[in-house]
Amino acid sequence: MIVNILILLVGFVILIYGADIFVDGASSLARNFKLSPMLIGLTIVAFGTSAPEFAVSIQSLIINNGDMILGNVIGSNILNTFLILGVCALIHSLTVKNNTVKKELPIALLLTTLFIVLMSDSLFSLGDNSFTRQDGIVLLLFFLVFIYYLISMMRNKIDADQDTPIKYTTFKSILLTILGIVGIIMGSRFVVDGASTIAELLGVSQRMISLTIVALGTSLPELTTSIAATRKGEYDIAIGNVIGSNIFNIGIVVGLPVALLGGINSITFSYVDLGVLLVASLVLFIFSFNDRKITKPEGIMMLLLFLTYYSYVVFF
Repeated sequence: MIVNILILLVGFVILIYGADIFVDGASSLARNFKLSPMLIGLTIVAFGTSAPEFAVSIQSLIINNGDMILGNVIGSNILNTFLILGVCALIHSLTVKNNTVKKELPIALLLTTLFIVLMSDSLFSLGDNSFTRQDGIVLLLFFLVFIYYLISMMRNKIDADQDTPIKYTTFKSILLTILGIVGIIMGSRFVVDGASTIAELLGVSQRMISLTIVALGTSLPELTTSIAATRKGEYDIAIGNVIGSNIFNIGIVVGLPVALLGGINSITFSYVDLGVLLVASLVLFIFSFNDRKITKPEGIMMLLLFLTYYSYVVFF
């Protein structure tokens, strides 16, 4: 137990330091290529911080543990929205750009809704809930809409910030970004391994492990990166990281492995879990649409929703 606690603490240290240099590198990279921080947040940062979820997904499918994949993604997306943005909003109110409200958030809401519908076979009298290879392919096809949007952003260099001074050279920015990703992935792996072993020693159920320990562990990159970005005033990176990660989690972390390696035959997650996932996406859209900001009171509401749901997970 002591060894696993030490592994957990080492993972936290590596994770926090990696996130800090990752934000510096990614934001400087955006300036060097005259790209918007939001674009960097939606791509490099989102993909980098979703790497632990993807690694867990592949490993889980190989050992035929579909619950771990779905619980990881459901829990991670709820954590990303309620916990991470809630904490960031407490640090500083987050300004949401008009383009994000009109395009990126609707894409995230659409993909989340599709994901839930594809998992809910029993609601449509299609038998037991499952997630087939065809469902994975459908998610990937819809994910291509997001990729098309990113390509159009890159071509048009939407919201490029050319007035902010460049902090590092292109080479150093890329180097810091890569080192940050490596640190984030290594740190999260230590955290997940240590926390999962501790949970198993305490006799915690598989559903609870995937929705809590694994989801929190694989969401730590998003948490540390978004907090670091908020503290540095890089609000676009903080928000883009969460939105992009939520989209990557559904389209790539679930869609790609299932499409390539096969479906998940039995789903044990309740409609409460799926309902909270949908509510999280809706709350983010509504709060952002209202005044183009996620304020501190709204951040408190997100954290209360987070605590309410996880109280249900732990005690029921």
